[in-house]
Amino acid sequence: MSKSLLIRQLGLQPYETTWQAMRDYTDSRDAKSRDELWLLQHPPVFTLGQAGKPEHLLRPGTIPIIKSDRGGQVTYHGPGQLIAYLMLDLRRAKIGVRALVSLLEQGVIDLLATQGIDAAARSDAPGVYVDGSKIAALGLRVRHGCSFHGLSLNVDMDLEPFSRINPCGHPGLTVMQLADLDGTTDIPTLGRDLAKHLASGLGYTADFYEPTQS
Repeated sequence: MSKSLLIRQLGLQPYETTWQAMRDYTDSRDAKSRDELWLLQHPPVFTLGQAGKPEHLLRPGTIPIIKSDRGGQVTYHGPGQLIAYLMLDLRRAKIGVRALVSLLEQGVIDLLATQGIDAAARSDAPGVYVDGSKIAALGLRVRHGCSFHGLSLNVDMDLEPFSRINPCGHPGLTVMQLADLDGTTDIPTLGRDLAKHLASGLGYTADFYEPTQS
């Protein structure tokens, strides 16, 4: 029987609440628990990964700063950015962390390719880039053999807060978004398409959770 990935479209959600929910799910899951992909957006927030250095926060202003347990350095999340959090049992999926990072990057690259956008990964800096500018960032955590956190794709957002940090710890790194490339900016549609690419890369089927309407 083929494995499936449960996809949840969660809308705009606070960072800390979602982070706690991911940790709770990871800590409570067992061999029978489903792998899930959560698609959402966050209100404005800077997050520092486990390797994050405060000096990469240049002028945070009034935007909240949260020290997270994901990998990587500092990044910004805000409305108009697609977040994809993958809760995956790596042993069951028969995939290692490096291969999972590559799979997430390739999912974004394949998604952008459907819109005629040529994107690529970089061996020295995880993420997805278009003409040298970063359009998607990655950060994972693995606990008990299961992943959480994931990726963020800049779609149609205010990019100004990125100028207040060294994105992902790289001074002078420029960022961009789909709206600047005349790409599709409907986040629910992009989320569904990205989910299909990621599920396909895992050899899974995408099972979209549709809550019952009252």
